Amino acid sequence: MFQFTLFGQCADMEPIMALAAKYGLYVIEDNAQAIGADYKMRDGSVKKAGTIGHIGTTSFFPSKNLGCYGDGGALTTNDDELAQKIRIIANHGQRKKYYHEVLGVNSRLDSLQAAILNVKLNYLDDYCAARQQVAAYYDKAFEHLPNVITPAREANSTHVFHQYTLKVPANMRAGMIEYLAEKGIPTMIYYPVPLYKQEAFKQYWQPGAVLPVTEMLCDSVISLPIHTEMDESLLGYISRSVTTFFSH
Repeated sequence: MFQFTLFGQCADMEPIMALAAKYGLYVIEDNAQAIGADYKMRDGSVKKAGTIGHIGTTSFFPSKNLGCYGDGGALTTNDDELAQKIRIIANHGQRKKYYHEVLGVNSRLDSLQAAILNVKLNYLDDYCAARQQVAAYYDKAFEHLPNVITPAREANSTHVFHQYTLKVPANMRAGMIEYLAEKGIPTMIYYPVPLYKQEAFKQYWQPGAVLPVTEMLCDSVISLPIHTEMDESLLGYISRSVTTFFSH
């Protein structure tokens, strides 16, 4: 079973883990966008995103909330046996140099990237707080715009805002992108093509089947700039530009 966290929040992991236990499944938790987020368990305890599934996967690509200066990533697990298998696979399938037990890959994080991340990790909570402040500013600025739906917050998860993604009317999105671009404000449409329409998966989908909610989201979501160094002047300029577009 594969479960991912999109844009900065945890999926509802506790029932997912219960389902996996019932059917003897392993859960791989994609934590590429939610590192630092907290998940509140039903008993009140709190766990970090990426530590709830049997394996957590984290990306350190430079654009991520905890980024290195090149490509990088990590897998996390509390299972010693799984950890050993992961280390072997990531190191050419070898436990001992030149002795290959299984087919593996060269997936070791280089020392330079590790050194950079070792320092930046100390500031992860600050990075999360800065992104949350940006999101709160946007929320306030757009709360009276009827055509704009701001990101929902899940009750059982904090949000670390890898992206700040709005939902707008599909027939207005292209005009919004063009208008903001004229103002020097970049926007992004993440995942514009549903997975079931991707060439790689077409053989697995029943002809004629559609996912209307997925289609609607692909046609209406748009992400605004968000990062840890945005000041109130920049946020004000972006917010006013979005407000002006939907007000004229």
